[in-house]
Amino acid sequence: MQRRPVPVARQMLVLQVGVVVLLVLALLGVAAYDARRDARAEATERSLAVASAVADSPAVSEALSLTDPSTRLQPFAEQVRSDTEVDFITIMALDRTRYTHPDPANIGKRFIGDVGDAPAGGTFTQEYAGTLGPSMRAVVPVRDAGGDVVALVSVGITVSSIQDRLRDDVVSIGVASAPVLLVGLLGVWLLSRRLRRQTHGMGELEMTRMYEYYSAVLHAVREGLLLIDPQGKVQLVNDEARRLLDLPDDVVGRQVQDLGLAPGLVGAALSPQAESDDLYVAGDRMLVVSSAPARWDGRSVGAVVSLRDHTELQAVTGELAAVRGLTDALRAQNHEAANRLHTVVSLFEIGQPDTAIAFATEELEGAQQLTDLMVGAVGDPAVSALLVGKTAAARERGIELTVDGGLEADVPGRDLVTVVGNLVDNAFDALDGHTGPRRVRVVLGGPGDHPAVTVEDSGPGLSAEEAGHVLERGWSTKAEGRGVGLALVHQVARRHGGVVRIGRSDLGGASFTVELGPVVRA
Repeated sequence: MQRRPVPVARQMLVLQVGVVVLLVLALLGVAAYDARRDARAEATERSLAVASAVADSPAVSEALSLTDPSTRLQPFAEQVRSDTEVDFITIMALDRTRYTHPDPANIGKRFIGDVGDAPAGGTFTQEYAGTLGPSMRAVVPVRDAGGDVVALVSVGITVSSIQDRLRDDVVSIGVASAPVLLVGLLGVWLLSRRLRRQTHGMGELEMTRMYEYYSAVLHAVREGLLLIDPQGKVQLVNDEARRLLDLPDDVVGRQVQDLGLAPGLVGAALSPQAESDDLYVAGDRMLVVSSAPARWDGRSVGAVVSLRDHTELQAVTGELAAVRGLTDALRAQNHEAANRLHTVVSLFEIGQPDTAIAFATEELEGAQQLTDLMVGAVGDPAVSALLVGKTAAARERGIELTVDGGLEADVPGRDLVTVVGNLVDNAFDALDGHTGPRRVRVVLGGPGDHPAVTVEDSGPGLSAEEAGHVLERGWSTKAEGRGVGLALVHQVARRHGGVVRIGRSDLGGASFTVELGPVVRA
């Protein structure tokens, strides 16, 4: 069975523990070295100070004038050695014959070691191994009243004594270093725990493979993907999402609200609730958007938003809806025609043929006039048929529909059907439940060479705030599947370089004007 790679957090823990321990040991070694150097320097200085004090003592000068100076100098030297905590004080003649020594058996013997320029009046220090072992020693001259050198004083501190003191210092340094080591190890452990949570206990190879797979999948999928953190900042975006939303290169790390997206789309991305297959308009595209909160180990890590381009499908759906509306209108017209035919037949049955002929002729003339009017106003047969059908539907719903002006536009019939059909349906819906006059007016044509379609109604109209946001509301279909019509109209207008203007009509209700760009004449 293949062994699982060692987690990165554990590797970092071992590495950091090693670094901390080595660092503390290195600092401890440097501190011990400095303590050893300082101890030797301090021992040399103390030896020199004690030696100078003994050499300047009047008791020493007086004792040197005696026949046997040792009788007085030995007790004096031992007393001073005990008080100053040095290891030896040797007072000697210029020929290096000892007058004093910690071991009385060495009195009278020759001093072992160098004396440097002390006989000439100087001071001399050195590390030397004498009868008591290696020591840091100082040698100074003893002068008489005339200033002549008459004897020498050597004071020393053995290296073993220095080592004993150094050992105590190193122990103190080690005790002081222990908290530093413990704090360092605690910090390393806490950092390792955090790293383990962040990497989910994975090894470096696992993380590398996961990143490679993630990157490959992210850029290969045909859906746009956005990952948004709990603060509303974009943390991940793939190529398809950049294309669909026309996002800048520096989108990662920016707030969703600052990307210029539709408010409905921003709301869906930031919603704490999951949303599926909602329809939004982004630029010239119709997008199907799904969003869901992203959680890990019970905590929120943001939201995942997926995007699919349904522009073409939605255009076809819009055309189908317009055609379906036309079918409903023709069905209503057929119902009305059937009623008139029954009327004509009934007139014949009751013996009123002249009345039947007059009634049928009048109805045919009215229908033909309406058809001629529509065909003359609109050059596109599909739009003419749509308006004829909408007229019948309006009569069925008790609405007075009028068509004024004419339209000459280099715009595909499918786009005109989308614009006119959706605006008229929107006007009809605005009159549902309205108790006042029920009128809808379609005005074809615009100023100059700018073809336009204007649809007005006598409904309740729109407030200033509603007029400013009605297209935004049209960007979403999540409530009742409504609002797609205005979104499609807006999309057609933009595609042809036009605009949608919203205002108040002379009929008292809302007015929608769609400018479709200038006419291109041959």
